[in-house]
Amino acid sequence: MSIDYLDGNALAGPLGELFAVDVTAAIGTCAGCGAAGPVAALQVYGPEPGLVARCPSCEEVVLRLVRTPDAAWLDLRGAVSLRIPMPETRS
Repeated sequence: MSIDYLDGNALAGPLGELFAVDVTAAIGTCAGCGAAGPVAALQVYGPEPGLVARCPSCEEVVLRLVRTPDAAWLDLRGAVSLRIPMPETRS
């Protein structure tokens, strides 16, 4: 049985509501297998009751995002790290 999923770019809108930078370009490291890659490469399932993003290498859950009317719940326990590129600042 095949389950359809979206790529990590499906997280751009929901994560864009929380962060001032494009998190889909961030490099995440999976806690399950150690694979590193852009958030845009994650396999995203949802949207109801929330978004679940899995590692494309080992299929472990890396990220969960649930939105309620008054809050957003972001669970990153499946990521060892998230390296977010920041724009250069001028002094």
